[in-house]
Amino acid sequence: MKRVFIAGATGYLGRHLCAEYQRRGWYVIALVRKTPHADPIAADQLVTAQATEPATLKGIMDGVDLVVSCLGITRQVDGLGYWDVDYQANLNLVREAERAGVERFAYVHVLRAAELADVPMVAAKSAFVAELKRSPVAATIVAPTGYFSDMGDFLTMAQSGRVWLFGDGEKRINPIHGADLAVATADAVEAQDAWRDVGGPDVFTHTALAQLAFASLGNPPRITFLPDVFRRMALWLLPCAPRRISGPARFFLRALAIDMVGTRHGTRHLKEHFDTLLAASGTPPRAPRQTDRSGS
Repeated sequence: MKRVFIAGATGYLGRHLCAEYQRRGWYVIALVRKTPHADPIAADQLVTAQATEPATLKGIMDGVDLVVSCLGITRQVDGLGYWDVDYQANLNLVREAERAGVERFAYVHVLRAAELADVPMVAAKSAFVAELKRSPVAATIVAPTGYFSDMGDFLTMAQSGRVWLFGDGEKRINPIHGADLAVATADAVEAQDAWRDVGGPDVFTHTALAQLAFASLGNPPRITFLPDVFRRMALWLLPCAPRRISGPARFFLRALAIDMVGTRHGTRHLKEHFDTLLAASGTPPRAPRQTDRSGS
């Protein structure tokens, strides 16, 4: 039985990766910082270690065929930043994979990283990818557009009564469900792809995302389009904000200014995700109404 070592296993995508590799018949080893007490991970073995501390990684990849890492942070905690985790912790994993003779290392990056190079999170990820490409371990890099879980912000705004967009709302994205991204990642590894851009099955403009959120609530759309200068001003001011706020916000605001459309994968649709979120919150989803573009 082939053995896969998954880093970032307790996160949104990591849990889906563990489940997908178990479904495919692999022996799944999940790297965790501490043993989870709720929402058990679909893994055959849990390994407790700190990827930021190389000494704790020694020997944990012995006999492993594949490492898949979606390790990264969205909010700085414990005094750690992007260069500590997205770059150095992943590099520590690669060095241990090299020592253990692992055949392939797969890493979940971000789409259009070159155009987002001024974003600290993306800069750290890109620097790691450069190191991974220099490693003797074969590499597969998967670059997704955005996750369904990130699109919940549109639904939250719609629930508050209004969605605020920058510019004309016509930038496009095809976000993907974590389970579909896990399938696409495993497929890319199986095909021995060096790089694969990945998006979901449906392409939306930002306006269409807002309209879908309102339709899920059964409410007419109320969308305000702000001049893009406000987005640029926010980016200029964000370095003054705490890192836990400025890091994610800088990525979000920069990504809003470009199309984030990857090759279509998957079978899950964002409307279903919104319906699931509403059901979990006790708000029953409603049938969509006819919507139109509105600035009112």
